[in-house]
Amino acid sequence: MDKNNLAPIVVFAYRRLDIKNLLDSLLKNNLSKDSVLIIFSDGSKNKDDLNDVNLVRQFLRTIKGFKSIEVVESDINKGLANSVIDGVTKIINRYGRIIVLEDDLIVSNNFLSYINEALCFYRSNEKIWSVTGYGPNLPDLDTYEQDVYLSVRASSWSWATWKDRWNKIDWEIKDFDDLKNDAKLKKKFNSGGNDLYKMLELQMLGKIDSWAIRWTYNQFKYGMYTIYPKKSQISNNGFSDGVGIHNNTKNDKWVVNIDDKKICFYDVKIDNNIAEKFKQFYNLGVKTEIGYFFKKYGMYNVAKSLYKEVREKLSQ
Repeated sequence: MDKNNLAPIVVFAYRRLDIKNLLDSLLKNNLSKDSVLIIFSDGSKNKDDLNDVNLVRQFLRTIKGFKSIEVVESDINKGLANSVIDGVTKIINRYGRIIVLEDDLIVSNNFLSYINEALCFYRSNEKIWSVTGYGPNLPDLDTYEQDVYLSVRASSWSWATWKDRWNKIDWEIKDFDDLKNDAKLKKKFNSGGNDLYKMLELQMLGKIDSWAIRWTYNQFKYGMYTIYPKKSQISNNGFSDGVGIHNNTKNDKWVVNIDDKKICFYDVKIDNNIAEKFKQFYNLGVKTEIGYFFKKYGMYNVAKSLYKEVREKLSQ
């Protein structure tokens, strides 16, 4: 691997001071000193989060240990979706490839080697949309012989891709009606988890603002795959810190043990057994199904408040 030609690391930050943990974990990687680090710091929404945003930015100005460091501070709150779309587009057009992290992740000591080597190995494979460092706890992986596998679902929990893939994306999803009116196509899209169509529908209804579901849909549309490691190279620490926008409840299914061992790459094909276990892992439970129903019909916040109130009363 050419240490003079590593992919830039791009981090999206908002108000989590725990970004220190992410950067500390990155600095334990041998390639950190040879890597360009670019951090997009989103602006505050209101007075309530202004102090947190300022504290994060004060810390970001103290970072050392990378080849170069650039912090891009937004005067306004763009939100995660716009921040990611705008930021990734600028950097990937400059460098041709990119490694993307959010501020609530912890990476393995081998993460930068893994992700850069994967970008080199799969660059010319037109079936590979992206590479992720996240590996969910799936049944049967213990007997799966290779270090990586394919999925029809992209991941937002650490990922890397190339300019030509990124520039394929239709962020407006102009063909949504074709998907909406084709039951077989919806079923195929949901082969990565039955939450996928529901999330895309909420996006198109303006009920959520997600870059990730549009990213995943475009992967599906082009018939491409994401490379997942058999053993996770990252963990997500942002479910219960009280400042997350999208993840705010702890669920043990997402807890993984980070693996630091070197990963070998292969020209892998889809493993139907692993693909089915992957789908089952992401399929919605009853509680989440109800949550999507309330989001779709505009009663989500009321239902969430009532649920919280009932839980508090029952715990007394």
